[in-house]
Amino acid sequence: MPPWSRPEPFGAWVRLDDRTLVAVDHALAARLGVPSGEPAGATAPPRPLEVHLAVNARCHAPCADCYLDARPDGAEPSLDELRARLASAAERGASTVAFGGGEPLLREDLGELAAFARSLGLVPVMTTSGFGLREERAKELRAFAQINVSHDGVGGAYAAVRGFDGARVAERAIEILARAEIPVGVNLVLTRRSFEHLEATAERVADLGAGELQLLRYKPQGRAAGIGYFESRLTPAQREALWPAITAIVHRRRLSVRIDCALVPLLSEALAEEPRAAEMLASLGVFGCEAGRHLGGLDVAGRAAPCSFSPASNEEIERFRAYHAAPPEPCASCTLFPVCRGGCQVVSRHAASSFRPDPECPRVRRTEAST
Repeated sequence: MPPWSRPEPFGAWVRLDDRTLVAVDHALAARLGVPSGEPAGATAPPRPLEVHLAVNARCHAPCADCYLDARPDGAEPSLDELRARLASAAERGASTVAFGGGEPLLREDLGELAAFARSLGLVPVMTTSGFGLREERAKELRAFAQINVSHDGVGGAYAAVRGFDGARVAERAIEILARAEIPVGVNLVLTRRSFEHLEATAERVADLGAGELQLLRYKPQGRAAGIGYFESRLTPAQREALWPAITAIVHRRRLSVRIDCALVPLLSEALAEEPRAAEMLASLGVFGCEAGRHLGGLDVAGRAAPCSFSPASNEEIERFRAYHAAPPEPCASCTLFPVCRGGCQVVSRHAASSFRPDPECPRVRRTEAST
């Protein structure tokens, strides 16, 4: 029997190891020894496979566009509170828990929390700026399946994006984690400045020992939720160049590349020319906006949210689910909807104060221009 499984109406989710989560049908689930039959409440809303857990709202880094608006005196839940939240996530059938902040490394009990998550059958991962990471501290973090370091680019891009230059701190953290034999990835937020150095940054972090590059869309949340967002987001020309840049990095075979679900609509023009684009993306684990579906968030107060960038409330979760269930045109008839699901609603609501098709999607822009 696999180390972790969860029955579903279609069969089951099965986790083969820390990096491989597979959807299987009833026949294969039975062959693998997963309990047969549909789970109780099979018609209920989907339960998250991954939970983003805010372990604090504290951070000393003065990032100009922090989505949480974290501060040095930000809130920090107790160890017992976070243990209870981890236990609840496991009871609800989650597979992965992603530790975030604030800056998680400000907690001295971080390794203990990761080990506790392991004891519950969860796979713990984490994102950090790298500030405060030392060789000795890395040894305490080996329960993490992967740690991603935020690095927004070489050639001055880091400073341009965040308002201060923490590139060397991030690079040192990557080296420390690689030496500690902890799988390390890099989170790169795509802005006009960071995109200019995307391929050079990929080469640099691969040299330092990173194995994965995760590309994240710049989102108007927290300190980034102002007029400056429109000046920092990717230009139309950069959106057109994004898929070729991703392809070039993948073909070098030095890094695996992941994209967050919010990036899919920006790739719609390039993917429209790819045969069976939706099937190809689905095979790579891209299923569109995961908020309120396979993804959930717990904020620093323990309140449930659709994702890390959305307000925490049950009403907000239901709004996401309702939109995904009945999207308007042009999303409803788009062949990419199963792997896009209408784009990023954090962006949509910043631009139009409502749930609607992603305003930065080329197809949506054409449709709106024609009407």
